[in-house]
Amino acid sequence: MRRILLIIAIVVAAFAAAPAGAQQPRVPASRADIQLSFAPVVKRVAPAVVNVYALQTARRTNPFFDDPFFRRFFGDGFGIPGERAQRSLGSGVIVDPAGVVVTNFHVIENAEAVRIALPDKREFDAEILLRDQRSDLAVLRIKDGRERFPAAELGDSDAAEVGDLVLAIGNPFGVGQTVTQGIVSAVARTQVGVTDYQFFIQTDAAINPGNSGGALVDMAGRVIGINSAIYSRGGGSLGIGFAIPANMVRVVVESARGGSAAVRRPWFGAKLQAITPDIAESLSLKRPAGALVASVSPNSPAARAGLQPGDVIAAIDGQAVDDPNAFDYRFATKPLGGRATLAIERGGRTSSVAVPLETAPERPREEVVIKGRSPFVGARVANLSPALAEELRLDTSAEGVVIVEIAAGSTAAALGFRPGDVVLTVNGETIARTRDLERVSGQASRQWNITIQRGGQQLNVTLRG
Repeated sequence: MRRILLIIAIVVAAFAAAPAGAQQPRVPASRADIQLSFAPVVKRVAPAVVNVYALQTARRTNPFFDDPFFRRFFGDGFGIPGERAQRSLGSGVIVDPAGVVVTNFHVIENAEAVRIALPDKREFDAEILLRDQRSDLAVLRIKDGRERFPAAELGDSDAAEVGDLVLAIGNPFGVGQTVTQGIVSAVARTQVGVTDYQFFIQTDAAINPGNSGGALVDMAGRVIGINSAIYSRGGGSLGIGFAIPANMVRVVVESARGGSAAVRRPWFGAKLQAITPDIAESLSLKRPAGALVASVSPNSPAARAGLQPGDVIAAIDGQAVDDPNAFDYRFATKPLGGRATLAIERGGRTSSVAVPLETAPERPREEVVIKGRSPFVGARVANLSPALAEELRLDTSAEGVVIVEIAAGSTAAALGFRPGDVVLTVNGETIARTRDLERVSGQASRQWNITIQRGGQQLNVTLRG
């Protein structure tokens, strides 16, 4: 009897020493244990994961068009450019029963028409509500107002932890809806280089071409990310895939639901830079982490909050900031209105500042397409404002007239002008508004002296007619 009691005591002690909530490894004890499956999660989410077909017209030319031999025998009409339809395939997720679909920007970037194919083989035309290149997200709506579609729930991506089980659902290589399983390999990946907001969920669930825009799902059946990119040497999965966090997806979807053609995000108004070990040592920081304020735009929220060059942002609303990409993501996903509290280090002291969460100010763009015989013919230009600068990923303190689009085959395109170029002066005249550039472009001139700003550098160009 004493021996039995001793054995019981040893067993009780062993369980008491185990961590709270820990599960002990065990051999499956029943058929039910062997038959555990992800099928219930798949059945819940898969009906909301769709195929996205982006259609565009591509002009084609005959490669022998310029050959006099072929033109002699086939006539001058030989090789006249024709057109053919191109289709690109990606995935998408229905996030609203009214037929609102989220996918990647790069899936529908040049699309002239979009079709959605449901898992039950039905197809619908879709309209593009919003394209957001900065986050690589786009929002569509199925053109059928009568039906209520199966929709997936967006989860809290901040709750995802390394090691969590996840499923990736999409249409890789166009073979049909496919489910792969893996874990969250990392969170807050900021060196991927795909979007402006570098804060990806990394997973080893197999993601391949065609999975773009599909769902990354947790075990509760919630979408925690939209699959966007893979690391690959040959185009196939190497077990390193990246998903845009659901908290960023939610911001883009809500902007589209509100009728906005562009995502409405808070404007910060300061340039940030990463903290290297050398910078950390010079500032007496414990480790090279945080975002260093390099400059502050006048009258911006950052300026009004009292931020100064040299400040180090360590956290936002209690969430640690390891680098500028982490701050950009955290700030961009804050709801408009109210304030965000930043923990900053300045001169060896830690303090907090409150930054208002408001959109960048806009002013009349007065867009015009330049005509006539100037070097800018074919360029569509607009008055620059902090809002437009944010949209074009320019310095929000920049002023003047910016090129927003250039027609293919135009004079401006042939001379190498680019969208995002800020026109400062033409033939000695300051270009403050679009009407200034339109007026100067209408003047006859044999020589054009032009100053533009591109990528933070000022370029002086002289062109002769």
